[in-house]
Amino acid sequence: MTSADQAATTRRIVGPFNRVEGDLEVTLDIADGKIAAAYVNSPLYRGFEQILQGKAPADALALVPRICGICSVAQSAAAALALADASGITPPKNGRLAANLTLATENLADHLTHFYLFFMPDFARAEYAAQHWHAEVATRFRAITGSATDTLLPARARFMQMMGLLAGKWPHTLAVQPGGTTRPLVASELFRLHRILRDFRAFLETSTFGAPLEEVAALASRSDLAAWQKQSGGQGDLRCFLRIADTLNLWQVGRSTDRYLSFGAYTQEEGRMFAAGIWHQGAQPLDIAGISEDISHAWYAAAGEPQHPAEGGTLPVIEKEGAYSWCKAPRLDGKVVETGALARQMVAGHPLLRDIVAQSGGSVAARVVARLLELALVVPAMEAWLDQLTPGEPWCVSLPPMTDTTGVGLIEAARGALGHWLTVRCGVIHNYQIIAPTTWNFSPRDASGQPGALELALQGLPAVSEGELPALIHHVVRSFDPCMVCTVH
Repeated sequence: MTSADQAATTRRIVGPFNRVEGDLEVTLDIADGKIAAAYVNSPLYRGFEQILQGKAPADALALVPRICGICSVAQSAAAALALADASGITPPKNGRLAANLTLATENLADHLTHFYLFFMPDFARAEYAAQHWHAEVATRFRAITGSATDTLLPARARFMQMMGLLAGKWPHTLAVQPGGTTRPLVASELFRLHRILRDFRAFLETSTFGAPLEEVAALASRSDLAAWQKQSGGQGDLRCFLRIADTLNLWQVGRSTDRYLSFGAYTQEEGRMFAAGIWHQGAQPLDIAGISEDISHAWYAAAGEPQHPAEGGTLPVIEKEGAYSWCKAPRLDGKVVETGALARQMVAGHPLLRDIVAQSGGSVAARVVARLLELALVVPAMEAWLDQLTPGEPWCVSLPPMTDTTGVGLIEAARGALGHWLTVRCGVIHNYQIIAPTTWNFSPRDASGQPGALELALQGLPAVSEGELPALIHHVVRSFDPCMVCTVH
């Protein structure tokens, strides 16, 4: 960059972001009214991977849920899978189904919370006062005073009663175990769970969609979605968002790599409900041997070449030239990938999302639609899982002692691919490495200079050198639904 270029570039720091779990800062280089480069910083070091070293393997089930207070079940589930893999045990059918229900409850609650409380309030900003939808959106979604919370919060609280029945408590349950779940259910509790799901379905069909879940799940193309949007007088909060997305052209902004990763979600007798794999101009198989963590721009001791997480380490260095984040830079075969609900549905093959991405790539609107679509897809699956539970049959098998072994646990949290890599030596944890969804999406640059997924998505957006930055920047950041406390573990 020449001195003239440097003089024309303004650097601004955006943050800390509110309505984000954890701490987040984004540094923007602005030139010619656009973002020329973005640098995403996770400024809080956690140290969980170091805490786990030397502990008994089963202690991971008590420690890793504390990584996060809003996706603690996902951390528990990944740890349980890693321990099950290391010990060679398989949960009974009841335990598998109950684990699916517990994780799905948390994931869907996260989707709902993100849409109503984290994402939509930004459209009530005064910046949009001239838009024809602003008054309606401000009345419904303005933070604290919006009418949406009057129905959302009771509906969410009612839905989360499932967690009490399935897991005893939330967050930080110990019911999710390598061998299944420790909370066997009786017939009366199954009846209560069905009633809770019925009430949650009613909220979604009345408020969120204004339509039956199966109708939303069956939408197969962008044109189908546009036609559906005009039905029923435009009722439902998804239709409200679609009107906003059309006005602000959110279908064309926030594009990253269009290379998607999913570890697969919700274990079935054969495979998973949402398949594992890669999508990039077509479906590709996933080989986790290709995963590596680059720390060239993170505050960790250099380890030479990027390492696979099974061999990786986490040794903090508070001063390091060229570093700007506590987040590592995970890569798949050396390439940047995006994970999350959009990635999950691209890999699983849902025709609506594949058509949206084929037309305009991954975008702010595509990510929001994918999250809400999962509500319509997963609730009927939860109803079916409940029907398959059999009181009186086994729910859990015991974890045997371990001496020298390794294991990996791969699941899909609400925000995307979550992986735990475990090494046990002499009966204690020798190494434990975690790659969380936001670690993938909010990574810094790697040794070859590749920006992370969010850093790419922000490039080219309109920006100003002085004064308030456009809300569009916030929309792009929030479209990934960041969970920063999981990012640095």
